[in-house]
Amino acid sequence: MNKFRFTIQALALVIFTFAFVSIAQAQASRTWVSGVGDDANPCSRTAPCKTFAGAISKTAACGEIDCLDPGGFGVVTITKSITIDGTGTMGSILASGTNGVIINALDTDVITLRGLSINGFCTGLNGIRVLQAKTVNIEDLVIFRFTGNGVDVAETNNVQVNIRNSSIRDNVTDGVGVTTGNTFQAKVSIIDSSFTGNGNGVHAKANSRVTAIASRFSQNGIGVNADAATAPNFGVINVQNSIISLNTNHGVQANGAAGFVRISGNQIANNTNNGVIEVGGGSVETFQNNSINGNGTDGCPGCGNLLPG
Repeated sequence: MNKFRFTIQALALVIFTFAFVSIAQAQASRTWVSGVGDDANPCSRTAPCKTFAGAISKTAACGEIDCLDPGGFGVVTITKSITIDGTGTMGSILASGTNGVIINALDTDVITLRGLSINGFCTGLNGIRVLQAKTVNIEDLVIFRFTGNGVDVAETNNVQVNIRNSSIRDNVTDGVGVTTGNTFQAKVSIIDSSFTGNGNGVHAKANSRVTAIASRFSQNGIGVNADAATAPNFGVINVQNSIISLNTNHGVQANGAAGFVRISGNQIANNTNNGVIEVGGGSVETFQNNSINGNGTDGCPGCGNLLPG
């Protein structure tokens, strides 16, 4: 009897092992979605899936999901290293009443989103919500009409978010909002991107470091806002060679004793209130090579740290 029981257990283990291997082998390095696909398909080029959520379970870690043709491919939660690429098509996500993309992977994972349109439909929560990853690359995206943030970085560990050639607009709270836990640091790099019509264009809160180069911050409430109350939980923004204009409140604000902004080579013009302002103990460092004019109040009032340009 014992020998028979052992044989059955061994057979069950073998079956389970083969089933696990079969599932693992079924995951492809590249999968495809199509507006006329079906999530029951294997997500191959000739039998594509319908949604990103359907394809991601069939895509191996470090693999890629590509869009075959225009379509709305649904919201998705990402839990592993992966690339989602809509380049060359109109790959889109319509996120009514929810988040467009949630990233909650390992702190060793790298996620890339490229060539997508993420539409909050005026009821969506956040376009992209980063909870955990090592690196998140946001390339050639349009993110718009969310009730929260276009990109919400609420990481509990260290993270690097890279935003390139993207338009983040018409979101109620922040175009990009960044914060993390006391012992960690969220870092965001922005290059050649546009932030328009948001509550804040970019909002660096506690334990965040943001660098923006060759970008545009226009028609937001505040264009650039470093906002942190208590050291050493600093919120820091570095802005270089960018346009900060036509914002309905301030162009640049450093708010709170741990809010710091460094500005160099920017055009800061036609903002309704101050071009640059320090509030509540915030600090602005300037290389004195910015053009600050046409604002409700020009100059850099209270900028206590004037670095040689």
